[in-house]
Amino acid sequence: MNVPAFIARRVAFNRERSFSRFIIRLAIAATVISVAAMLLTLAFTNGFQYAISQKVFNLWGHLRVQHFSANRAAIAEEAPMEKNDTVLHTLRSDPGIKTIQAFATKYAVVRSGEGIDYVQVKGVEKDYDFGNLRDFLKSGRWPHFPDSGYSNEIVLSEYTAGQLKIKVGDKVIIYFIQPGGGPPRVRPMIVSGLFKTGIEDYDKLLAIGDLRLIQRLNNWKPDEIGGYEIFTNDYHQAAAVNNRIYDQLPKDWGSTTTEDTYTNIFDWLNLQNTTIAIVLVIMIVVATLNLVTCLIILVLERTRMIGILKAIGAPDASIQTVFLYQGSIITLFGIALGNIFGLLVCWAQEKYGFITLPEEAYFISKAVVRLEWWHFVLVNAGTFLICFLVLMIPTVIVRRMQPARAIRFS
Repeated sequence: MNVPAFIARRVAFNRERSFSRFIIRLAIAATVISVAAMLLTLAFTNGFQYAISQKVFNLWGHLRVQHFSANRAAIAEEAPMEKNDTVLHTLRSDPGIKTIQAFATKYAVVRSGEGIDYVQVKGVEKDYDFGNLRDFLKSGRWPHFPDSGYSNEIVLSEYTAGQLKIKVGDKVIIYFIQPGGGPPRVRPMIVSGLFKTGIEDYDKLLAIGDLRLIQRLNNWKPDEIGGYEIFTNDYHQAAAVNNRIYDQLPKDWGSTTTEDTYTNIFDWLNLQNTTIAIVLVIMIVVATLNLVTCLIILVLERTRMIGILKAIGAPDASIQTVFLYQGSIITLFGIALGNIFGLLVCWAQEKYGFITLPEEAYFISKAVVRLEWWHFVLVNAGTFLICFLVLMIPTVIVRRMQPARAIRFS
């Protein structure tokens, strides 16, 4: 029989309401909370970053390829570029690129019977993949594109519709602003749908219409566009794809990642990594101090037992093993129950969405869960390693105890 293991189990799981049993259970509970807190912090913060970044990517793609201009603002209208077979071949031949879609933008003023509002119309082609935007559409439908001419339908945000007090199917007058201060060009249009991204800057500004209308308003040729928005197979590889294609493009073409274009949003998201680091450090410190304190209390509370065991000839190694077993019980039970609790909360949030957020402040209406496999491994391996190192502390205390003093200890 493994005597140290037997003694450790008797101390930890005896039915008597002993102080040792209470301390062990308290240490297990604290370890459970620390492990679960670290898992949930990683899951919710990563989910938040993923949800916001995907909203931006779904609207603008992972990369933009358009006329090269070092001083061009991200929100400025694009300079016209003729569709280029060399450019398309370069893009289509890259294995990291999934979708290539033409677009152009133009600023306009929308007027209804109740007021006016300022928008940026994003013009897209007939074969545009609206699947990326399906979660944004709240009512109505995306524009219909006729075979000839251009579509007189437009999709506005719910915010703009609320400001103008209009709904799906209503007619609006749109004044398209002309460069150089010329008189605006007026077009009556029908609101075919309403969308909401949850990102205030886009909901207050963006509208979606037909690229051919923008071409006509700008007096562009039918093959002139503002640029291409590109979706990669893996958004994590967007920068690598951008570096590959940049040098292959003609000198008057350029490419940039969406992260570099909208730095304000992505810099804000990257700040969340600091939050993760701070919380993890706090949880690690709390878990370590908790385990150290509990193990020291266990050793001191069992001082007389240690003295008796030493007096009857038990070697230090065997006595140390008793406390190693107790520490292992705390560690393994704490990690296992912490994983169960943390994963259960993640599953419940994913299924029921019971944790809600004010969308106007956080851009999402409920917390999003996204736990990567390496997050799980990092938390469990890190907790186990720290606990293993902490378990060395009781062995030092046990070795220094004198049997006579330990037996008299009360």
